[in-house]
Amino acid sequence: MGEQTQRLLKDAQEMLDNIESEGWLEAKARVGIFPANRVGDDIEIYTDETREAVAKVIPTLRQQNAKSGTQPNLALADFIAPKGTPDWLGAFCVTAGIGVAEKAREFEAQQDDYRSIMLKAVADRLAEASAEFHHQVVRTQLWGSTSNEAFENDDLIAEKYVGIRPAPGYPACPDHTMKSALFDLLNAQEGTGVQLTESMAMMPAASVSGWYFAHPKSRYFGVGKIDKDQVVEYAHRMGLAVSVVERWLSPSLNYER
Repeated sequence: MGEQTQRLLKDAQEMLDNIESEGWLEAKARVGIFPANRVGDDIEIYTDETREAVAKVIPTLRQQNAKSGTQPNLALADFIAPKGTPDWLGAFCVTAGIGVAEKAREFEAQQDDYRSIMLKAVADRLAEASAEFHHQVVRTQLWGSTSNEAFENDDLIAEKYVGIRPAPGYPACPDHTMKSALFDLLNAQEGTGVQLTESMAMMPAASVSGWYFAHPKSRYFGVGKIDKDQVVEYAHRMGLAVSVVERWLSPSLNYER
């Protein structure tokens, strides 16, 4: 291990100790598990277990790239059971960023940019650790989809557990606007203090949100590039103009706008 790396680790540990002993930051979390079923490439989330009233519809995008052999073109909806078979979808929002902005400004006023940057980096890692911790609690206790799970820390880092937690805006669900539906379901702003900007960024920045899928065959994947036929159909399912959907999905488009 190099001298610079050793210094960074030492400084990060010292900052963690100060965060804990002096209460620089506050962490909050909100999780929920909702009755859900697949309808085409949409996921319907219901208000209660009668599954009669729909609370939210979560449209998903499907891979359109050519696959070899019998490999399927996946959509996240594939990991939810169709109507007639009870299933559930989880959601979460966690933050370790409450207090970061204020403390970072203190460091910057002291012209200590190093500690300001270090604080933000440590808070980001704490948010990711919180997401990992709460996913384990959901799997083993709240949802109990794998209640007998017993993994060492290295196994958790390698994601050997069953289930995934994809985040809106990332490869499996590249539409950032789905954060809005997720936040509504969880009442996340009131519960965690995390807010969404007009561009669907989360504030504080040291925050993580996403969906919980418990299907034993669920896995991470990238939707990749999508063609206009799917964009038009997706816009129809969302009740939005195609131009609006194209703006949000611009990096994923397989054609010129």
